[in-house]
Amino acid sequence: MKIFACLPAFILIAGCNSPSESPNDKPAERAAAADSGTLRFTDAKATTPFAEPPVLRAQVILAQLGFSPGVIDGKEGQSYVAALRGFQAAHDLDESGKLDDATLAKMQQWNNVAAMRLVVIPAAFAAGPFVPDFPDDAADQAKLPALGYRNLMEALAERFHTTPETIVALNTPETPVGAGKVLRVPNIPDVDPLAPADDARGWGATLQKLGVAATQPAADKLVVDKSEGVLKAYDADGKLIALFPATMGSHRDPLPIGTWKIQGVSRNPDFHYNPKLFWDVSENKEAQLLQPGPNGPVGVVWLDLNKPHYGIHGTNEPHTIGRAESHGCVRLTNWDAARLAQMVKPGTAAVFQN
Repeated sequence: MKIFACLPAFILIAGCNSPSESPNDKPAERAAAADSGTLRFTDAKATTPFAEPPVLRAQVILAQLGFSPGVIDGKEGQSYVAALRGFQAAHDLDESGKLDDATLAKMQQWNNVAAMRLVVIPAAFAAGPFVPDFPDDAADQAKLPALGYRNLMEALAERFHTTPETIVALNTPETPVGAGKVLRVPNIPDVDPLAPADDARGWGATLQKLGVAATQPAADKLVVDKSEGVLKAYDADGKLIALFPATMGSHRDPLPIGTWKIQGVSRNPDFHYNPKLFWDVSENKEAQLLQPGPNGPVGVVWLDLNKPHYGIHGTNEPHTIGRAESHGCVRLTNWDAARLAQMVKPGTAAVFQN
């Protein structure tokens, strides 16, 4: 049975803003760029400037600096407020959580960072493979060779740290999505591939598909703060260098308060699904071994803690981060989990606090 299936050559999406292409940006040139076998998104030229929504632009700047707003959607939600506070704390500003005058003045250092890009979708990215009928049951998931994205739109949303709905809103009802097509997206830059010697388990391609650079500042300590709903990373001098919105525990499975440490980092991990560890799963279910993939239960990363069965990991539902509960572990978006994986090492302290 064929498990994976690609999308048609293109699909249509609905939206409100029209991407403008330069007459010099010829379809043949776009097709040549898209067919090069690369995961890099070529920038297309626009004939008219984009409107720059201030919140969207602030989210993009924050994301590029490591103060993640979660999904980039142009909305002033709790994750955006937390990211602003993290940025403000790192730059000795009043932690208002607002895009106030002092914060805007500080962000002028990154005045050259645009809110959006107009990109050409590369054929290698559009090729998938995808799992359009992704099963809910773990036993059915265990039959898949990889737990990949359902479709191209879902993959594009993760690549640009956003949601399918936001991509729809940034484009027009007639915008086709497929290899060689032009699309307006949040400005998350491309990253270089890993050298073959460093590319275990396809991690280099995963980083490219998430727009996460392999080189990140080193974290000396992590703090998971339940009251703020965030994970903070500090360097050896105690400086805040990154902040990520997180889902952490529930009433039934509370966050394990205490000081732990990272025991290991598993990139593109297999997942050993044990129903006995989950109170909300039937005892009649059998244990399963699930293959790697961004739509697996722990996403693309598992950071193992020295507390059995607990870790920090990615998710297959990035829009729920900070808005849902977990089974006690700490969940991040896949792109934030991948970034964190490049910042830590075995022995990194992880403080869980209320």
